[in-house]
Amino acid sequence: MHACIYTYMTKVISLSDEAYKRLYNLKKGKESFSNVVMKVTENEVKKPLSSFAGIWKDDKEMEEIFKTIEKERHESKTKDLEL
Repeated sequence: MHACIYTYMTKVISLSDEAYKRLYNLKKGKESFSNVVMKVTENEVKKPLSSFAGIWKDDKEMEEIFKTIEKERHESKTKDLEL
């Protein structure tokens, strides 16, 4: 997890006993509940599309998939449409 500076404004939220226990059990040492929530929801934050640019670079499995797609496109028959 990368270091971030957060501004803290106290908010009161209601949790069921079970939800509180789960959150509490995720805490490590003196870690705050805010830090636990941030860690647990880290992958839920929407990222800009540009952050995915190049994600498949040097990925052998994706290279094979793209080769298969290209091959199937060349082998598929095209149809002429009358307009």
